[in-house]
Amino acid sequence: MNDDLSAVAALHEPVRRALYEFVAARGHAVGRNEAAEGVGISRTLAAFHLDKLAEAGLLEIGFMRLTDARPGPGGGRPAKVYRRGRTPRQVSLPARDYGQLAALLAEAVQGADAGDHAAAAARVAGERAHRPGGWLDTLRARGYEPYEQDGRVRLRNCPFHQVAEDEPLLVCTMNLALCQGIAGADATAELDPRPGECCVSFSKNNNR
Repeated sequence: MNDDLSAVAALHEPVRRALYEFVAARGHAVGRNEAAEGVGISRTLAAFHLDKLAEAGLLEIGFMRLTDARPGPGGGRPAKVYRRGRTPRQVSLPARDYGQLAALLAEAVQGADAGDHAAAAARVAGERAHRPGGWLDTLRARGYEPYEQDGRVRLRNCPFHQVAEDEPLLVCTMNLALCQGIAGADATAELDPRPGECCVSFSKNNNR
């Protein structure tokens, strides 16, 4: 809990929050120059706040070449880069453990009939949340972080990742049904798993 509180508190500073949101939205490792330009601040200030975010566990640090090698000393030397941290952060006062409850319920739902009922319930929940023309906003509000790539809408984040690691078949089936309900007639949701992202992607219907 204390680690989560400290991490969330780090986002109270406006520049730091803007940098975190920029890096999280990129979906790839981001260098200091790109981050600075993305939020409109100096490289030195960006470096300071990026490192503070990394100290809080909100970002992970790596090293990679960002440009073609240059002649002379230091040419092509790997640069420090940042990507969103993989550890989920959640703050609840007093403490609540809904993830553990979800995991226990998922473990209890093992039979085929129970799984079908769970998927049907998820579809109904999605249909209740559906707003014609506003399905992308609904996905954003639910933490999916949708983005468009190669003519499809993909989801950078899985809100159910913690439970999906233990019960992938059940959770992904329910997640697909939920997404189908949210999209309605605006888009077609399909299972399309990719490393580090949600297992669902969409093709838009009639360019909606």
